[in-house]
Formats: sequence, structure tokens, C-alpha cells
Amino acid sequence: MARTPTVPERPPCRLYLITPPVIADLNAFAQTLDQALAAGDVAALQIRLKPADDAAIRTAVEVLAPIARRHDVAVLLNDRPDLARATGCDGVHIGQEDGSLAEARRIMGPDAMIGVTCHDDRDLAWDAAEGGADYVAFGAFYPTDTKETVHRPSLDILTVWQETVETPCVAIGGITVDNAAELAQAGADFVAVSGGVWNHPDGAAEAVRRFNEKLRA
Repeated sequence: MARTPTVPERPPCRLYLITPPVIADLNAFAQTLDQALAAGDVAALQIRLKPADDAAIRTAVEVLAPIARRHDVAVLLNDRPDLARATGCDGVHIGQEDGSLAEARRIMGPDAMIGVTCHDDRDLAWDAAEGGADYVAFGAFYPTDTKETVHRPSLDILTVWQETVETPCVAIGGITVDNAAELAQAGADFVAVSGGVWNHPDGAAEAVRRFNEKLRA
């Protein structure tokens, strides 16, 4: 009797941290970050400071990147391929208004990690994947206070993407310990979280621990 080929099991969904948009005390936040990254698996840290001048962003990368790398966490910068390369980040995340993927790749080089915001649009995501993006990001899936959002995809965008495209997908927007599991089950390879960790009532380290429990369940 012919045997049905076994489909490889998808790796567990992982946590992708985004900094708060404003960091009042960088040294204090560095300690919080260190504790959070020690509490459980985190795939990447995106440094996203808005508004902030170039000097403030450079300082943030200088302070935070060594902490992330000590925990084997990739460091990405939001929006700015030029600053990402200048500060030695592992990659950059670009939105639809932040220039082209091709230009980001030219600046960052072939080995850098580049992610692209695709909102709720599969066509944008297809274009990004075909253009060599390392991941595409869909969202916002839930209401969020971190940034203004006008796009609200349904969970099936993750499912369809996971079933048809090899490029990893990131779910973003209003993600908390309570709703992360349904995104993982729907097909997200990563969940991108900011306030759900930094504003957690039991602290960032406990939030990371709980996210890992939910994502691996």
C-alpha cells in the first residue's frame, strides 16, 4: 500500500518584540529588556522610536543591540535602511511609505533581514515575497494604542499565506497574551508585540514567559 507523504510540522510561532515608541529612560529600559529576553524565547527586537532624531536612534541601538545579541536575538530598525546599516543592525523593517524593498536591499546588502508591512493586502505581500523580503507583516489584527491603524485583516489571511507561500508571516497589532494563541493557530510564524509586553501588569519578563507558554501550547 502506498504511503501518504508526511508534511513537515511547522515550527512553533515565535515572539517578535518591538520597543515602545518613546523610551524616557534608556538605561532603565535596557535593564527591563535584559530581564525580558532572559525570560523566554524571542526571535527579534525591532527598535522603533517615533518621534526620534538620528542621534537618539543611534544611541538606542548602541545601548540595546548588545543586550539583544547576548540573548541571540536579531536586531532590526524600523523605517530606516540607511541608519540600520550605519549602526550595524541585523536588518530593517519597512512600511509601504518607507521606500522600495529593492532600495532597502541595495543599502543593507544580501545577508540582511528585511521585513515589509503589507497591512491586509495579499498582493502587496506577494510582491514583497517575490522581491526577496525575509518576512511579510499583516495587521493590525486587534485595536492598538501603539500606532494609528486603518487596516484590519481577518485571521484567514494568515492561514492562506501559510498554506501557499514559504516566506514567513508576522502578525501585528494589539496582540496580547490572551489573543496570541489564535494567531499562532491561524498560521502566524511570528507575533509582533509592543504594549502587550512592556505594559503587562506583571512586568515584561512575566509577559514574555506567558507569551511563550501560549505560543508553544
